[in-house]
Amino acid sequence: MGHHTRLSKSFSRREPQKLGLALLVGCLLVLMTLFAVSKLFVIPFPSLSLWRPIHAVPPDIMEEDKIGLHQPDARNQNVKKKQERMPLCDFSSRRSDVCEMDGDIRIHGNSSSIFLLVSSNSNTSETHESWRIKPHARKHDGFILSRVGEMSVKSLAAYEQVPACAVNHTVPAIIFSTGGYMGNPFHDFTDVLIPLFITSSQYHGEVQFLISEIVPNWITKYQPILKQLSHYEIIDFNKDDTVRCYPHAIVGLRFHKEMSIDPLKAPNGQTMIDFAQFMRSSFAVERQSAIKLGPDQDKKPRLLIISRKRTRSFTNVKEIVEMAEGLGFEVVVAEANSSSSLVDFAQLVNSCDVMMGVHGAGLTNLVFLPTNAVVIQVVPLGGLEKIARADFGVPSLDMKLRYLQYTISEEESTLIQQYPRDHAVFKDPASIRNQGWLALRAIYLVKQNVKLDVVRFKGVLLQALDFLHQ
Repeated sequence: MGHHTRLSKSFSRREPQKLGLALLVGCLLVLMTLFAVSKLFVIPFPSLSLWRPIHAVPPDIMEEDKIGLHQPDARNQNVKKKQERMPLCDFSSRRSDVCEMDGDIRIHGNSSSIFLLVSSNSNTSETHESWRIKPHARKHDGFILSRVGEMSVKSLAAYEQVPACAVNHTVPAIIFSTGGYMGNPFHDFTDVLIPLFITSSQYHGEVQFLISEIVPNWITKYQPILKQLSHYEIIDFNKDDTVRCYPHAIVGLRFHKEMSIDPLKAPNGQTMIDFAQFMRSSFAVERQSAIKLGPDQDKKPRLLIISRKRTRSFTNVKEIVEMAEGLGFEVVVAEANSSSSLVDFAQLVNSCDVMMGVHGAGLTNLVFLPTNAVVIQVVPLGGLEKIARADFGVPSLDMKLRYLQYTISEEESTLIQQYPRDHAVFKDPASIRNQGWLALRAIYLVKQNVKLDVVRFKGVLLQALDFLHQ
């Protein structure tokens, strides 16, 4: 009896163990069967052993690749959406707004309207976008913008009613304004000509200009530049009642910085050196490099003094000339004004090795100087050093010119004849600047002339000579 009891207890302990073992074996058989069958449907992937830590890929790129594995068309769809979202109007710049578009573009200047027809299968929101733009590179200047006409840029579905093409063009169009401070050489170049070079030179003349607020005399003056940038007729945008169709259009001009180019932003990496070469080519000037002085050089370096008759003029030009000639310069005194022939003045500037003048538009002529020439900017009172350097110093260096800046003393300013020496004009120029641009301009740019201390200034010309020996 006791033996049977022990046997039954032993069996009751072993039975669950055998049952569990049987279940485990059964599960393994099922898994092996599934694995064998699944081989028929496996999609082979690259071996993970190829991804080694030494060649680790940044997480964001790996995430993109993961998405690409499961959605092979995702990137193409994103690119397609970006392409469909034209025109692209960029309002992020402090100085200029630009719209650029591809496709069926219709321009009606007289109504200041630009239309882009988008395919009917595009997203509805993408085909009914509109912008208002003033194509001028001084959008921060309310006074100027009030004199520049606004243009309408719209994207419409192809089936919508739009004006029919009267003329079909095969080259791109660039639309911009010559309103504003045109006629002032500095603004001619800073606000229009250099931005136009940045925007249009990539087309190598195969582009047409449509200009609003057009000034015929301005077009004539800068014809040598304009005809190099465009081989086509210039269209007077405001008066043009023709519906013109283009495959590509840019409304507005790209601006980088005062009278210069940022090669990192330029379409083809252009620089101010490229612009200088372009200017020499446009005006057919001969000299590419300034004189290099040495023991075997008998020729005198030429110094051009930019004179002014009304404001910020030198009151002792004769004295300056005598001092410069005593140092070995051949001196030329000239004034660039609206009646001057730009072609002739370009030739004169290009013939010189050093150019000097008081801060003002006349220094813009540095664009005609040969490489390695020297620019000397005389800065009047008023805390204008930073403005002076930004306007003409940086562009000079960007053009591979040498640059010297000379700030006058109180004794060299004619303001000492108009204000007591303890006046804020001398003691606190910042308080004048804080009153705004008009106050600063009235005192420091309009009322002030310069009587140069030739003894003090002599060192600057000696430095210029040293540059020409290098």
